[in-house]
Amino acid sequence: MKNILQIFLVFAFSFSSVFATDLILSKKIQLKKDQIQRIIVKYNGREKEFFFRWTLYKNNGLVMFRSYDKIVAQNILYLRKTSRSFRVELKPSGLNFYNKPYLLVMFKDFDYKTRKAKFELFLSDDTKRIVLEYKKIKED
Repeated sequence: MKNILQIFLVFAFSFSSVFATDLILSKKIQLKKDQIQRIIVKYNGREKEFFFRWTLYKNNGLVMFRSYDKIVAQNILYLRKTSRSFRVELKPSGLNFYNKPYLLVMFKDFDYKTRKAKFELFLSDDTKRIVLEYKKIKED
């Protein structure tokens, strides 16, 4: 029984490293309420705009609005481990449907003095064909 468990663990760890994706820290951002971060996503001669903002911080939850490729969504992010980020798939499914590039937006902290939310953006793109262009945030 012990040998079976050891063999299972070896296979589990070897397969997990094969399917793991490399996330690259793309940018650290601080936003005030209703400030919009715009990002131009470029690939294969196309340009698409992704933007997000937050509107409310209440009971340790940050209400987020985002839009990419005509898909509008709302998320509530928390600083705990399970609900602190959202994922945006950047390209439609193609030949590599199991390995689509995506952007991960992670809520890192909320500064009560400046009333700014802090985010880290991570890019997963194994083919290295996605280019992100960050637009300057307009100050109020």
